Amino acid sequence: MKWLTEEDIECIAVGATVLGTGGGGDPYIGKMMALSAIQQYGPVEVITVDELKDDQWILPASGMGSPSVLVEKIPSFEQLAAPLKAFEKASGKKTDVVMPIEIGGVNSLIPVAVAAMNNIPILDGDAMGRAFPEAQMVTFHLDGLKPELVTLGDEQGNVVTIEPADGYWSEKISRNVTISMGGSSIVCDYGITGKQAKESVIPGTLTLAKNVGGLLRGKRESAEHPISQITRLLNGHILFKGKAALIKRKIEGGFTRGEAHFEGLDNFQDKSATLFFQNEHLLAEMNGKPVAMTPDLIAVLDEETGMPITTEGLKYGARVVITAFPAHEKWRTDMGIETAGPRYFKYPYDYIPLETLVKERLDK
Repeated sequence: MKWLTEEDIECIAVGATVLGTGGGGDPYIGKMMALSAIQQYGPVEVITVDELKDDQWILPASGMGSPSVLVEKIPSFEQLAAPLKAFEKASGKKTDVVMPIEIGGVNSLIPVAVAAMNNIPILDGDAMGRAFPEAQMVTFHLDGLKPELVTLGDEQGNVVTIEPADGYWSEKISRNVTISMGGSSIVCDYGITGKQAKESVIPGTLTLAKNVGGLLRGKRESAEHPISQITRLLNGHILFKGKAALIKRKIEGGFTRGEAHFEGLDNFQDKSATLFFQNEHLLAEMNGKPVAMTPDLIAVLDEETGMPITTEGLKYGARVVITAFPAHEKWRTDMGIETAGPRYFKYPYDYIPLETLVKERLDK
C-alpha cells in the first residue's frame, strides 16, 4: 500500500475488527469517516516504519470511550481536527505523520481521516498490535515513554489539554474528561519522533489488517473456510463453536463491560464457553477453565461468513466461532503482562500463553 484505495479501507475496516478483539469501535463508522475524508480532502499516503526519518514527528489519533456510546455519537470532521491542532499549538511541533494508536475497528481508520484532512501520510503500524481498553496499554509505555501531552475534543467543540505524569495518570484523567464529554472523545497522545517509532511501533499492522480483511471480503475461491485461513495467517487457534445464550453488558467507568455465555454446537455440543470483556475480549473460559487470556487476542467470528463481531454488536442467538491469536512478543514480557495481563483486570489467573493452553487442552 502506497496510497490508500477505497478497497483498502473496506478491507482494513474488517481486518482491524478481527485484530481489535471485539473492541476499537464500530468498523462501519470508521470506514465511512475515512472514505468521506478521502473523497473530500484527497488520497492518503501510507509509509512504513523503515521509511521514517529520525527527526520526523509522529502523532497518534484515536477515539476514547465506550464503543456503545460512539455508535450514537459519530464524530464530525471538526471534532477529528481539533485535538491535533491543539496538540500542535501546545507542543509547538508540526505533525509530519499520523498513526493508529491501536489496530481495532474505528481506531484504525480515525487516523486515516485525520491524515486526509491535514494532507499528511499515515504510518503502517500501531502501538498495540490489537486493541486494549486503557491509554497506558501501548508499546510506548512498555518502552518507558510517557505521554507528556494529551489533547481531547468532543462534539460540542470542547478541547482539553493535559500534561499527565505518566501513562496511568493519562488514562485516569483522560477517562474522566471523556466521561464528562458524554462517554466518547477524540484523542491525540504519545507524540513521538521517528527514531522512537522505529524502536516502539509494531510495524505493518495496517497491511496485516488489510490482508485479513481481504480474506473475508474476497470471493471464496478456496474450499477452505475464511476462518481457517485467518487462523493460519495469524498463527491462531479455533477455541469454540457455539450459540450466544446470554449477554450481560453495561457502560461503567467509561467502558463497555460485561460477559457473554455460549452453548456449544457440533463438536462442542457438550461444552459451554464464557467471554469476559472490557471494550475488548480479555478472557475466554470453556467449561469454567481458561482457554485464552489477555494480552493474547480473542476474536468472535460469525460462523457462516467469518465476519468479526464486536462486543457491542454481539446478539442473542448469534452462531459464532471463538478464535484466539498470540500477542506480539512485546506483550509477553514481564512489563507487558504487568500492564495488560489478566491480573491487571482482576481475573483470577496468572498469564498462560495461548499455545500452552491449547496444548494442555489437546493433551487431555
